[in-house]
Amino acid sequence: MNDRSAAAPLSDLADERSPYLDEFGERLRTLRSRRGVTRKELALASAISERYLANLELGRANPSLLILDQVAHGLDCSIAELVGDVTTLTPEWLLLRDLLGGRSESELHVARLALTQALGAATDGANNLNRVALIGLRGAGKSTLGRMLAAELGVTFIELSTEIEQLAGYSIREIHDLYGQNAYRRYERRALEQTLQIHSDFVMATPGGMVAEPATFSVLLSHCRTVWLRAKPEDHMSRVARQGDLQPMAGNEEAMDDLRRILTGREAFYAKADTQIDTSAQPLEQTLQLLRDLVQAGR
Repeated sequence: MNDRSAAAPLSDLADERSPYLDEFGERLRTLRSRRGVTRKELALASAISERYLANLELGRANPSLLILDQVAHGLDCSIAELVGDVTTLTPEWLLLRDLLGGRSESELHVARLALTQALGAATDGANNLNRVALIGLRGAGKSTLGRMLAAELGVTFIELSTEIEQLAGYSIREIHDLYGQNAYRRYERRALEQTLQIHSDFVMATPGGMVAEPATFSVLLSHCRTVWLRAKPEDHMSRVARQGDLQPMAGNEEAMDDLRRILTGREAFYAKADTQIDTSAQPLEQTLQLLRDLVQAGR
């Protein structure tokens, strides 16, 4: 870790609580949870101590521009996004912000679809129905249900994580360890675009963190019929553990709290799916039947 930023100067620590610093801390927690990054991982990526990051998230530190730049780099976002204002960059952004300000979520949804169509990013809706993408956190049942649904529909099953590994020539863990999260996101986008070019009919299980990259998630929403598979946090954790992967709990005594924060941070994005199914609400076979009925009803 970089010694100059391992600990922040005492002058950077706020003597009194500030509403703005509280808002910044909440925004930082939200961005970190949305990306599925633990405080320890962010500390390593940004070369800032975990203790100082904790103070930032609690609104007890007043970061310098250099610290903001390091945190933004670690989260793969702009400083503008980190401080909460990405709509002041150009006159058009300002005009769009004024037009969309105060609109309801449903009105914003209509506006996004209209913009997608106007900018040529949409595809033929009928074709989307033949491409089913399952989204959600690890342990929701995307791979298990995806394979079963693909077999019943007679289409190809695609595990996008496998496509990413084949494209990169490394495992997902190796991509992160060798090249970092930014490189992984680029491979993820390329793997999705390649899949869409090659296959016209499929059921695809997507990585849980895809929603953390808006541009890639927008491509998925525009080209596939999306289904959010959701589950109780305890089911997410136990299912991953049953698969023999204890990594989510390794060295992290607050794993369940972290998982809940990730779910909370991503929930609004997962909810953009065309439909959703709670995989904790019924046995596997009944869940498959619900999923199959939803997909076939849309065809």
